[in-house]
Amino acid sequence: MVIVIQCTDQIGLVAKISGLLAAEGFNILSMHEHVDKAANLFFMRLEVDKQTEGDRPLEQKLHELLPQGALIRVNPDPVKKVIVMVTREYHCLADILVRNYFKTLGATVQCVIGNYTNLADICRRFDVPFHHVSFAGSSAASEKQILDIITQYEHDYIVLAKFMRILSPDFVSRFPGKIINIHHSFLPAFAGANPYRQAYERGVKLVGATAHFVTDELDEGPIIAQQIISADHSHTASDMIKAGKEIETAVLAKALRVVFDDRVFIYKNKTVVLE
Repeated sequence: MVIVIQCTDQIGLVAKISGLLAAEGFNILSMHEHVDKAANLFFMRLEVDKQTEGDRPLEQKLHELLPQGALIRVNPDPVKKVIVMVTREYHCLADILVRNYFKTLGATVQCVIGNYTNLADICRRFDVPFHHVSFAGSSAASEKQILDIITQYEHDYIVLAKFMRILSPDFVSRFPGKIINIHHSFLPAFAGANPYRQAYERGVKLVGATAHFVTDELDEGPIIAQQIISADHSHTASDMIKAGKEIETAVLAKALRVVFDDRVFIYKNKTVVLE
């Protein structure tokens, strides 16, 4: 069983929580916690094993024990359901489909939505439904089509695996903290379009990628994971793009792993990742 807690910090929280779990017959298998002193916030993720039966739900008892307004989840669904959105680039989607096929993703892919048909065939090969929604006309009409598709499936998260369109604030507001994007630069550097070209023209010595939650502000959402590799004067813009694709795949895979494993907490415009 997994327990995740976010609440106002106070002295003795760890002792209170571990004491309650012991009294209720739970054995703690792992425990990670963090305190943001500036924000006075406490974060904890536990894995526990039930030894005896209690008389009331554990979540209710934790709410009675912890500071008012505590966010508590007890035993979230261990296998999340996701919808993936793509454009033309295949590398991130291919990695997700392979992990999904071998059941190592930590989630099941419900469907893939693409604004081009380029990646329909690979989805068919993995027996994953593909829906084409063109953005040739009105973006509002296209987003309405996407929303109509999304409502057909159960889902916990939406993954933008190189979906190269800007989603409207209205669309994003429907899924707070539930849309994950992979951006092809080490944010906050080179936000927006063509970051590898920007990096090449600037002569950077590091190339990176960033996985983050999507908010109304373009490429400004809470960061989940980042990675970089070295570049030098011999790298062309094409070299940077090729290297960047490998980083994008790795960074998105890591971000999805920690999110699906309930290790990520969002507050303000930041994240705490308990590993």
